[in-house]
Amino acid sequence: MTNLDVELTDVNPMMKRALAAGGAALALCFLGAYFDRQQFFRSYLMAYVFWLGIPLGCLAIVMIHHLVGGRWGFVIQRPLESAIRTFPLMALLFLPVLFGISDLYVWAQPENVAHDKLLQQKSLYLNTSSFIVRAALYFGIWMALGTLLTKWSHEQDRAPDSSFIERLQNLSGPGLVLYGLTVTFSAIDWLMSLEPRWYSTIYGMIFIIGDGLFALAFVLGVAYFLSRRQPLSEVMGPPVFQDLGNLLLAFVMLWAYISFSQFLLIWVGNHNKEIPWYLHRMVGGWGGIAVALIILQFALPFLLLLSRAVKRKAAALCAVAVIVAVMHWVELFWLVAPSFYPKGFSLHWTSLLAPIGVGGVWFAAFLWQLKARPLLPFRDPRFVAMMEEAKGA
Repeated sequence: MTNLDVELTDVNPMMKRALAAGGAALALCFLGAYFDRQQFFRSYLMAYVFWLGIPLGCLAIVMIHHLVGGRWGFVIQRPLESAIRTFPLMALLFLPVLFGISDLYVWAQPENVAHDKLLQQKSLYLNTSSFIVRAALYFGIWMALGTLLTKWSHEQDRAPDSSFIERLQNLSGPGLVLYGLTVTFSAIDWLMSLEPRWYSTIYGMIFIIGDGLFALAFVLGVAYFLSRRQPLSEVMGPPVFQDLGNLLLAFVMLWAYISFSQFLLIWVGNHNKEIPWYLHRMVGGWGGIAVALIILQFALPFLLLLSRAVKRKAAALCAVAVIVAVMHWVELFWLVAPSFYPKGFSLHWTSLLAPIGVGGVWFAAFLWQLKARPLLPFRDPRFVAMMEEAKGA
């Protein structure tokens, strides 16, 4: 036992409040389904994809950490792993989406497919059976990767064996390839196919980067919360927050680059099958949201994160992370909701309650996982070497 081998023990009240709030919000949403079934599934899908972005993004970040190393990764490794271990819960929470396939997707409605040649041509891929099989495959891969990464990390806590490092690195390289493929196709299946006549080869990449940005913003908030507690207070200082701020800046710039690239290619191409997707998102209130995304999802965080002082001050960096996380939900709403309301802005009350419901249940599960293991990988030889080097300096 070392002074770094400390577990989180005082989050039970927070966990109970999150679960109660989530359960109450979901109950109201299910009640709303009785009056408007389609709207419930639309709101639930957006909320579900939003919160799924955290474990997905954390999966990618933890694999990047195992490949490149760095103190920044060790201080957030356990929050990352705790989020990854919520995949079984997210698989369970996906069930309402399966029950609402025919309410959400035009290609799952036989009466529409029968009169649409394009949908008939795409039916080999876009059909209910293959949709369910592919979803099971995605979750199987994510859970398999997450289980191995967290299992070997936990075993390393019990025995300081350097062979675990090699295992984690050997898995992380191919794992990132599988991650990219599964997130891309899941974005196509669950969101892009809401408008099956439109397509974009960059669409999946937007969600890969967006999930990474959202996950990093979330764990930054968790790191700020834990940085005032043992043992994180011993290892988290301005240099670590500066590294995390630099990484957040990189994700912000990459998100802006990918998002603008898709817009530029479609706008310049001016193809009548592609450009209406953006036209629907520039009128009737949707255009105002697009401007807000440019300012608050890119310009403001970019300018703030250029400041070394902001990145080295934990509270200021956490505030930037909160802005990024909130705007990620706004972005997802802007990407998905116009598929259902192309003529103008519309915000239903279930679209506000569903994120609270899914998020409350997910956050309670996250805290339950976070308190189950030590907050630092205190027996990882790489982390031990860094701590000894820091003491020597």
